[in-house]
Amino acid sequence: MNILILGGGGVVGQKLAQALAKRGTLRGQEISKITLADIMDPTPVEAPFPVETATCDIADPASVEACIGADTHVIYLLAAIVSAHAEEDFDLGYKINMTGTINVLERARALGTKPVVVFTSSLAVFGGEVPDPITDHTFLNPQTSYGTQKAIGELLLTDYSRKGFIDGRGFRLPTISVRPGKPNRAASSFMSSILREPLNGQEAICPVDDDFLHYYLSPRKCVENLIKGAELAEDDLGMNRNMMMPGRIWSVRQLIDAMTAVAGPEPAKLIRFEAQPDIQRIVKGWRYDQAPEKSLKLGLTADDSFEDNIRYYLEDDKPAS
Repeated sequence: MNILILGGGGVVGQKLAQALAKRGTLRGQEISKITLADIMDPTPVEAPFPVETATCDIADPASVEACIGADTHVIYLLAAIVSAHAEEDFDLGYKINMTGTINVLERARALGTKPVVVFTSSLAVFGGEVPDPITDHTFLNPQTSYGTQKAIGELLLTDYSRKGFIDGRGFRLPTISVRPGKPNRAASSFMSSILREPLNGQEAICPVDDDFLHYYLSPRKCVENLIKGAELAEDDLGMNRNMMMPGRIWSVRQLIDAMTAVAGPEPAKLIRFEAQPDIQRIVKGWRYDQAPEKSLKLGLTADDSFEDNIRYYLEDDKPAS
């Protein structure tokens, strides 16, 4: 079993590779190789089998062809330009998030082996004038360029699967929090930084009010679900290969209260509320009342509490003092 992780240099890609290395199997077969590919050479991970790294620009068909070998069995397509960046740079967002996805699907099609393709989509495919709650059967109505690009990817994934070119399965990720590392250009980046930085003894700015509601999942649980998602039987996926990944809805105040319950009162004192209209305009267009019935029925799961999300960060990712 040869696995390729496109976006293998990112937080989720690295954690996915580490989990697969520890697990040793996928889809009932022993893993013989993992390739981590990204726009810059990713950090390798320790494993009892070969782990290769490669640079890959998914916007370049030749680069994609060189990266996806004929012996690739499972492709994780995690690579993307994130939300606020895609909104700021219209051309780059479509180049990476739409054309790049087409390039990967076309290369997978050309293999003629019907590889499994696991695509990470976004809840940003929903929005606007659709009723709550959002279900797996709610029509796509994105209100950002990023959401539109991901919606296109979802439709392509289902169509390429319908034609028998790939065995695709797409998952609309909740906001993954608490993410390690530094803030990125995602509009949702603050949903980790307002917790991560205070837990690390640093000040953080929250650009929305504390009653702002959103849909969350921990990195640890996200990786578990991506592995389960790759192992789902094709016959169980139905006519639409895309679904919401389970998460839970919490307010910013509930996130902060969870941090306080686990780490004490001092970190919360480092959060400063400062309105940022550009961020508010994007995130308030996202829908948070999600009902992920399909993925729950198929065995994917959400965190039990946001206290768990805080504990996972402290256990897995907090820098040593």
